[in-house]
Amino acid sequence: MIKLLRWLVRTTVFLLVLLAGPALIAACSTQSGQSWRDADRSSAGIAPLPGQTEEAIVQVYGARAYNWRGNFAVHTWIATKERGASTYEVHDVTGWGYKAVRSRPGEPDTAWYGNPPMLLADLRGEKAGAAIINIRTAIDAYPFANEYKAWPGPNSNTFVAWVIRQVPELNVALPNIAIGKDYLADGVFAKAPSGSGYQFSLNGYFGLMASVREGVELNILGLNIGIDPLTLAVKLPGIGHIGLRDPWMDRSTWHKVPVMEQVSDAN
Repeated sequence: MIKLLRWLVRTTVFLLVLLAGPALIAACSTQSGQSWRDADRSSAGIAPLPGQTEEAIVQVYGARAYNWRGNFAVHTWIATKERGASTYEVHDVTGWGYKAVRSRPGEPDTAWYGNPPMLLADLRGEKAGAAIINIRTAIDAYPFANEYKAWPGPNSNTFVAWVIRQVPELNVALPNIAIGKDYLADGVFAKAPSGSGYQFSLNGYFGLMASVREGVELNILGLNIGIDPLTLAVKLPGIGHIGLRDPWMDRSTWHKVPVMEQVSDAN
């Protein structure tokens, strides 16, 4: 009986620790009670204007999810522009509409219902042109095109992680608070989204990842805790990445863009 009580106490304390980050983000949030109809959806001015940029562009973005979900997770999406095109195409997954996957013309860097976007990857030129071809192929092959489940997936982050795994040009490390990225399409083992390591996952509920880009992440009920030695950082549920270096961008694809608020910051 005493052993059982000790186990229950330890389990409760551990779960409270996991939920401390989301609770802190909730306490700092200013979005509570705001209607999605009134939420900001304006451009952040990160992406080059298509009419002023001839080269092909691929960008990956993330922003806090809308309302209380943003205390736990980010929503991610991909934007593409072919060489010479006059508009971007935005690719993401949502929980509304007759089809979960959406690919449509639009501004690539809009706020996600009141939460500012952060640039996670930025490809230009020939590399971006090759990536766009592979992105379209990956989108067509996405196995959950008509499915959406906020937790633990498949959701928007499942979709972006899937596409990244299929496109060799996209060496992208998604935030640990991109809940759903660990929901695998087939089996329990897969490459990490960045392609620089491997992961084990039980339908997104539990798992472990070890990767050069992502570091080490332990997934418990969709909440990821871990370390990233390359960026001298820790990764906390709800809060995200806390470190000394930028973990997101592949430096070979870096372009000068306005400095935006970290996804891991409270909104």
